[in-house]
Amino acid sequence: MKEDWKIKQDVEEELDWTPDVVATRIGVEVADGIVSLSGHPASYSEKLAAEDAARRVSGVRAVVVDMQVRVPHHEVRDDADIAGAADTLLRWTVGLPEGAVTVQVEKGHVTLRGDVDWAYQSRLVTRGIAHMRSVTGVTNLICVRADLAAADIGDAISRALKRHAEREAKHIDIKVEDGTVTLTGKVDSASERDAARGAAWATRGVTAVVDNLEFN
Repeated sequence: MKEDWKIKQDVEEELDWTPDVVATRIGVEVADGIVSLSGHPASYSEKLAAEDAARRVSGVRAVVVDMQVRVPHHEVRDDADIAGAADTLLRWTVGLPEGAVTVQVEKGHVTLRGDVDWAYQSRLVTRGIAHMRSVTGVTNLICVRADLAAADIGDAISRALKRHAEREAKHIDIKVEDGTVTLTGKVDSASERDAARGAAWATRGVTAVVDNLEFN
C-alpha cells in the first residue's frame, strides 16, 4: 500500500500537471489514503478538475472536498446573465430536447430541473453548465425516466463493466430496483470505483446510482 506522504506528493504533482488547475490555490492533506482538498479555485470547473486530478492518482481511496470557489472580480456576471447563457447552452446541446431542462440561478449557483431519457444527458448538461464563467456551483435535480426492466439494466451494466474493467467486474454485485442501481463489492482504488459508477450511469434506464463499494 502506498504511504500517505507519497500519495500527497503524487496528488500535488498531478494538480500541477493538470492544465485547468492552478495548483497553488489548492491545499492537499492525506490520511489513510483519503485525500482532503482545500483552497479557493477561481471557477467551478477548476474545482471539478482538481477533484478529478486527485481521484486519478493510484492509492487514493477517497476524496474529501473543502474548496470554495472565488470568482475573480473581472469575471463576475449577474444571475440574469448566467441564466440567459445557460439557457442558450441548453438549447444548443446536441441530443437534448428543447425545453427538457430548466435553469434557476442564485448567487452564481445553478439549479437544473427537468426530465430526460438518459443519464448521460443529465451529466452532459451538468458538465456544460459547470464550465461557464462565473458559475460557483451546480445542483442537478434532473430526473431520468426509467423505461427498462431491472434485469435488462443489470445485464447491460454487467456487460459494460466487463468491457471497461473486467477484473473489477468479478467483485462487484449489481442490484436494480425501479431504475436505481446499487453497487456493492470490493475495489482497489477510486479510479476503479469511478469505472464501475460510470458503467452504471451510462446505461439506459438508470435513474440513480447508490455506491456501496468498499476498498480492499
